Amino acid sequence: MPKVTIHHLEVRFQVDGDDGAVFTRLFNQHIRAWAKLYEDASARARRTETERRLGDGEG
Repeated sequence: MPKVTIHHLEVRFQVDGDDGAVFTRLFNQHIRAWAKLYEDASARARRTETERRLGDGEG
């Protein structure tokens, strides 16, 4: 998966209550979802590489 560098991030939203708490909750929710997708993709890539190496040793 390619690396991503965020140079500037600006988020604007209007909520009732503590803006910082809402942002933190939403950010954490979405970063966890992204991290799971990233870890799943990494695990698939590792399994694929392992399977390729097993095939190379035969014969």
